[in-house]
Amino acid sequence: MDWASIVGVVIALAGLLLGHSMDGGKFASLVQPAAFSIVVVGTFGAVLLQNESATFLRGVRMLRWVFRPPPSRRISLAREITAWSSHARRDGLLSLEQYMQGTNDKFIQKGLRLVIDGIHPDKLRGILEIELTAYECSQRQAAKIWESAAGYAPTIGILGAVLGLIHVMENLSDPSRLGSGIAVAFVSTVYGVGLANLFFYPIGNKLKGIVAETVTQYEILTEVFHDIASGDHSRVVEERVASLLSRP
Repeated sequence: MDWASIVGVVIALAGLLLGHSMDGGKFASLVQPAAFSIVVVGTFGAVLLQNESATFLRGVRMLRWVFRPPPSRRISLAREITAWSSHARRDGLLSLEQYMQGTNDKFIQKGLRLVIDGIHPDKLRGILEIELTAYECSQRQAAKIWESAAGYAPTIGILGAVLGLIHVMENLSDPSRLGSGIAVAFVSTVYGVGLANLFFYPIGNKLKGIVAETVTQYEILTEVFHDIASGDHSRVVEERVASLLSRP
């Protein structure tokens, strides 16, 4: 569990509500289902229109990484790389088949398969770089739905404010209904700006950081597979392992 994300959400909401209460405001005044519906439903509708459904759903599933990020694999990968190098030099490249069958990571499976098949090291690197580029593009596009939501939410909040003012103008003759219309107008703007800056932007940036970390690990693995296929000295592979472990 990433407690920093949980604490961040709590602090953000606490600061907002505390500041609102210090001015004499009430929590109930911020609870406007109509404004929430306009901003949230409208924002995600716009995001879905912008992206393919598969990209949108993948981005929504990635939301869990904000609070429960994928566990760090640096140490386990370092051990695996050392084992690959050792077995390849001692028993030959075919001995790596046991490792290919023992992993669920498709990128590692593909890299080991190319090594076992005896693909030329330069061609192997080119194939894996294309695979990595496709993976990075797919993951970044999914993470960007939250940035898109952050871009649309404030504007749709303003749209909700305009709709609220229209409701006010339509009921000028009935003062009892003016309050709800004005509340929707102002709270819609609060929802739009608040969701964008307190949630959507931070979520998008955090997901991009997680994706970047995974891509960096795969870049190092690409070089490792190239080194093993080239029959380079184990010292070269050890340097790759050191670069993997030295990352903060």
